[in-house]
Amino acid sequence: MKLSVRLVALAAVLATAACAPQTSGDSSSGKDEKTGTLRVWLFREVNNAPKEKAVESVVAGFEKAHDGTEVTVEYIPVETRAERIKAAFNDPKSAPDLVEYGNTDTAGYVKDGGLADVTEEFGAWDEAKDTDPTARQSVTVDGRVYGAPYFVGVRALYYRTDVFDELGLEPPASQAELISTAREIRAARPDLYGIAVGGAYTYGAMPFLWAHGGELATGKGGSYASAIDTPAARKGIEAYTSLFGDDNCPAAKCAGMGGNDTVTAFASGKAAMAIAGDFSRAAVEAGTVKGDYAVVPLPGVKPGSVAPAFAGGNNLGVLKSTSHRTLAVDLMRRLASKEAQGELFDAMGFLPTFSDVRQRAAAEEPFLKPFVETLAADTRFVPASPAWAQIDASQVLPTMFQEVVSGKKDVGAAAGDAAKKMNEAFGSVG
Repeated sequence: MKLSVRLVALAAVLATAACAPQTSGDSSSGKDEKTGTLRVWLFREVNNAPKEKAVESVVAGFEKAHDGTEVTVEYIPVETRAERIKAAFNDPKSAPDLVEYGNTDTAGYVKDGGLADVTEEFGAWDEAKDTDPTARQSVTVDGRVYGAPYFVGVRALYYRTDVFDELGLEPPASQAELISTAREIRAARPDLYGIAVGGAYTYGAMPFLWAHGGELATGKGGSYASAIDTPAARKGIEAYTSLFGDDNCPAAKCAGMGGNDTVTAFASGKAAMAIAGDFSRAAVEAGTVKGDYAVVPLPGVKPGSVAPAFAGGNNLGVLKSTSHRTLAVDLMRRLASKEAQGELFDAMGFLPTFSDVRQRAAAEEPFLKPFVETLAADTRFVPASPAWAQIDASQVLPTMFQEVVSGKKDVGAAAGDAAKKMNEAFGSVG
């Protein structure tokens, strides 16, 4: 059957979403049509052509397997995804059948009633057993599954091999060594940050908290409680915030930096180290440090250990309003399959969510080894609560870090205030 992936004009869809009636419900009325057009929304990447090619291959196979079906794929901007997707939940007529979404959005979208429960279909999928546990957790709310993991992203420690060679340094094997190495570099090379850190870089800070035994929150479902002000968490906050200062990354310049800022500082040659993702490689390769860097797992507290990393990434979910549920589930599984994730890795460098596929990818691409080691060692996820989106949007954790590094509050006071804000958010969705 003729391949029919095509891009829908964004302006028209945006106009539809903007004036969509604010009603909720299931437009399928129990329908499960086996022919017709399926609409898919995927995220647009910076360089989207390779992703489009990988997706077209999957869609061609799907359309061939289902006579009388057609798939339209629209690539939506990541920046406006929340508004677009929530508008679709409220207006089934304009909604896609299948959508790509950020894995921290799962609980919120489930609370909004937009995603279909696909627990049975996911469990019956042969390949699901090889999905890594953290990726599976990212599609699970209260024990029910609301999608399929699409790819995973994780961070590790990038470092300048030329600077380390010049100063006779080895990559740090513990967080204490990381801190002392950063200060040693800054003392010898005042033109550099020892390690670029950011007060607004939540996912770069979390490994310090987790490595010291701290947690963001405890509980599950609607009963989460903040754990950010426990003694273990405070130790992690102290370790991370100790990197802000004239002896490494001056607070005046670094307190406001986010993750992209720290990657830019490293890529442009202004920092000897940075915590960055497998997905940051293109930016680093395009910078002045190309050919003069390497990557190791971010060390934990004990020498030789790996700090737990945040498991980022995206998922695919079927909308509850679809009138093509069986077809949408099949397309979801095809797009999220081992073969398709392998093609997506080849095209975009996105890490597969299947452990065995990831190991093969690492064997083919040595650069991935420290990221795969990090994933194998320990990864964590944000609380599976719809409150997380509110906590994230309210900048609760960046505010806490910035209050400490600016000297406005000590760790205890800043963590205590952050815990109160988190608990207010958890309570509001309980």
